[in-house]
Amino acid sequence: MSTPTPAPAPTAAPASSPTHAFEDFSVGQVREFGSRLVDREEGLAFAAAYDPQPLHLDEDAANASVLGGLSISGWHTCALVMRMMCDAYLLDSTSQGSPGIDQLRWLKPVRPGDTLRVRMTVLETKDSRSRPAIGLVRSSWEVFNQKDELVMTMDGWSMFGRRGT
Repeated sequence: MSTPTPAPAPTAAPASSPTHAFEDFSVGQVREFGSRLVDREEGLAFAAAYDPQPLHLDEDAANASVLGGLSISGWHTCALVMRMMCDAYLLDSTSQGSPGIDQLRWLKPVRPGDTLRVRMTVLETKDSRSRPAIGLVRSSWEVFNQKDELVMTMDGWSMFGRRGT
């Protein structure tokens, strides 16, 4: 069984004084980031290791499927988006992780050779009731391919430390 290609090294070491803290996220704020080419071999390796369905691994089976061709695993798409989020803001933030994703939708197949980008919109911010040094940010992430087709949406919460705590 093949294993996925290792992720590239972070583009920057985590900052000692992060740029993004809870106070830097406001309702309605929109950020666009990323430009990630979807590599065929990386997609095949990911599918072989983690999502070995024929529509992600075999051209003939994929062509006969409802998707009409080889598609990248939706879980691989999520991992690619996570990496773009890390590179765009999480590695330079007070991120304390996430309590989870509320909604995830794969709307169109992601194909080898596609180029993905992300639009993040802050939907809500609130104080943590149990941890005063942390605030919660609810965001919506929209993922587009090179044709500006919406291929994936995701809504969920992130936890960020407050500046100076």
